[in-house]
Amino acid sequence: MTETLEQELQTALLAVRQAALICRTVQSAITDEVLEKKDKSPVTIADFSSQAVICRALHNAFPEDPIIGEEDAAELKGPENREFLEKIVAELTADGIQDPTPENVCTWIDYGGAKTYSDRFWTLDPIDGTKGFLRKEQYAVSLALIVEGKIVLGVLGCPNLPFPGENPTAGTLYYAIAGQGAYALPLVREQEPKRIRVTTTSDFSESRFCESVESGHSSHSHSQQLAERLGISKEPRRLDSQAKYAVVAQGEADIYMRLPTRPGYREKIWDHAAGVLLVEEAGGEVTDIHGNPLQFDQGYELKNNQGVIVTNGHLHSLLIQSLDELEF
Repeated sequence: MTETLEQELQTALLAVRQAALICRTVQSAITDEVLEKKDKSPVTIADFSSQAVICRALHNAFPEDPIIGEEDAAELKGPENREFLEKIVAELTADGIQDPTPENVCTWIDYGGAKTYSDRFWTLDPIDGTKGFLRKEQYAVSLALIVEGKIVLGVLGCPNLPFPGENPTAGTLYYAIAGQGAYALPLVREQEPKRIRVTTTSDFSESRFCESVESGHSSHSHSQQLAERLGISKEPRRLDSQAKYAVVAQGEADIYMRLPTRPGYREKIWDHAAGVLLVEEAGGEVTDIHGNPLQFDQGYELKNNQGVIVTNGHLHSLLIQSLDELEF
């Protein structure tokens, strides 16, 4: 472990683990009635609680570091949402967080309010995959540290993704440091880190891709068109969130395609940063749909990139070539 990132890694691992366990507790209480009413309050409680816990930990350890997070506390501060805020306070209190007053909770959430690029900053998605969370399926807690435009540390908490191995248990914590490989830990028990690696598949006919469950996040029709062109016959694995990056990184799929669904849309950095480093450190490759490296020095969006393509590396160049030929 690089000595200069040891504190950052331990802080990030502890914070993401704690946030992921809070999210798991909230998700476990979702009832059929909540789903029938399309009540989004559980995911909102978990989302704000997760950001509060992680931003609090980062600010305590690295008070000078900006945090580009997905949420802010503006809507929680109105009197009409006081009861909602109290539920977040209750959740944090139950988890043993010290002094989670309404005022402190809003302050912690707003530590994640940076929007512009800095030479060193964190980016956070407190719950990536909100619909997956509500369906009691896959979601992720994502945190990454970016220094001089490069992702140097990434942590991904996937509470419903089984820890890889002979005796899989639900819940995995993934992490990577630039130049040092990608690793997995069980979310709820102590164990030595397990190094993960992408597949060595170089034949598209033997490959499998994964994509978003929601077609609004990535064009399923374009994915199918590309699969037919390349001879990919296996059914795609569809799951929400950056868990897709983890699935590729640990060799359970070979390709993840996030193809544009509308002109002009640009991806948000918190939706990708931790996953990108995880796959790259597992031996894979990540670019936009034109083969360009993703640029994390443009603020909170990938302004200079279009879409995201993730592979085991062996399939990447031909996949990009096919995308260019289909003019996506």
